[in-house]
Amino acid sequence: MQTGSFTSDSGSFRVQWETSNESSAGAGTFRVTLHSAISGRPLLTAADHLGVGKDTVYLHEDPRVSYFVIESANLDWSVAAEEAIVATVSPSPPTVRTH
Repeated sequence: MQTGSFTSDSGSFRVQWETSNESSAGAGTFRVTLHSAISGRPLLTAADHLGVGKDTVYLHEDPRVSYFVIESANLDWSVAAEEAIVATVSPSPPTVRTH
């Protein structure tokens, strides 16, 4: 399966994946790869797992247009990818109390 293309402004992702219901022991395969939407080349592997399992992986790549490819056989799976957002917070000025 291939996701639609998306633009990443930060290049940083949290990818949570889980596999279950392996059809027969040792038969389940699962891989999630981030690809460049411009060239189609694979950039990073988020998961490469055999059998039932789950994990949270943090990926860091240059900001670009990308997509994920999920390759799976003999098991059920779910994947959630969230992009990190960079923010700056200014400190609050000190509070002055008078009595």
